[in-house]
Amino acid sequence: MIRTVDALLDRTIVPGYTRLGYHLRKVSWTSDDPPTDALHGKTALVTGANSGIGKSIARRCAGLGARTVLAVRDADRGERARREIRDAVPEAQVELELCDIAEPGSIDACARALRERHGALDVLVHNAGVLPGERTENSAGHELALATHVLGPLRLTDRLAPLLAASGDARIIFVASGGMYTQPLPFRDPQYRRGEYRGATAYARTKRIQVAFGPLLDGRLADHGVSVHSMHPGWVATPGITAALPRFGSALRPAMRTAAEGADTAVWLATTTPAPLSGHFWHDRRIRDEHYLRHTRYTEGHLLSLWEYCLDAADVPLHPPRPPIRPRRGSAGPRGSGNR
Repeated sequence: MIRTVDALLDRTIVPGYTRLGYHLRKVSWTSDDPPTDALHGKTALVTGANSGIGKSIARRCAGLGARTVLAVRDADRGERARREIRDAVPEAQVELELCDIAEPGSIDACARALRERHGALDVLVHNAGVLPGERTENSAGHELALATHVLGPLRLTDRLAPLLAASGDARIIFVASGGMYTQPLPFRDPQYRRGEYRGATAYARTKRIQVAFGPLLDGRLADHGVSVHSMHPGWVATPGITAALPRFGSALRPAMRTAAEGADTAVWLATTTPAPLSGHFWHDRRIRDEHYLRHTRYTEGHLLSLWEYCLDAADVPLHPPRPPIRPRRGSAGPRGSGNR
């Protein structure tokens, strides 16, 4: 009965992505998962952690014992978030690191600083997001949503690969969006140069790419002992949504999830034992279909061509050095292009 209700909530979208869906599903979850010391002695990095879902993920990680690094592009807002987390969790170790995930130079500087201070990285949450009002580019000439949601995370992950490998059980989580269900993979025009530019479309397209790349990044990092997951938080009342989509936020505000509710699955993926199956797309602690509409499906060839394009644009080698093979935990192994 629970699985039937869960499937109906997922397919009907509106109730499933709201607080109603979260609380109905929560009934079946184990109350002590994750345990209170799940991240004790570990290090977690959360991008875009100065507000909304990112700050909620960082706060939960800190409360579960992690040394938590807030990777933000605004020092003042980041410091306020750091103080708020410390006030809520007085014993927490919370660090601040400047990182504009859309800018290659900022990413490299952040990665160098982290490699100097830390011997391993156990959790990497790619949460930083942007919903542009008009088409803009970063300093390297890449469309901003693509740079923020795809190219930047690929580059940061590559630069932090030694720290992730040193963990032995590192977990990477992409905070995607249910909006990706409306968009196909933009393999012909990843930079959104054709047609009328719409920020919400750019956002959803690049979130589709994040989810599609999950199995490929999982295969790439398999020998590092790193698992890769993507998830969507449902409809969450965050400052970003309120500012970017005021009508949407106003219409659904009574039913929208809190940032903490939206953060739940990301924290669960980072902490639960045994480790969840790698390379999948999750919502409310369960693996979800990646396609509900026929027009969003794509071929493996189209996926791989976009993958190679994005690796090149992010200045990430197509074939990374292979470390000593480590056993995977909770993974069925590389999945290739998954269920396409």
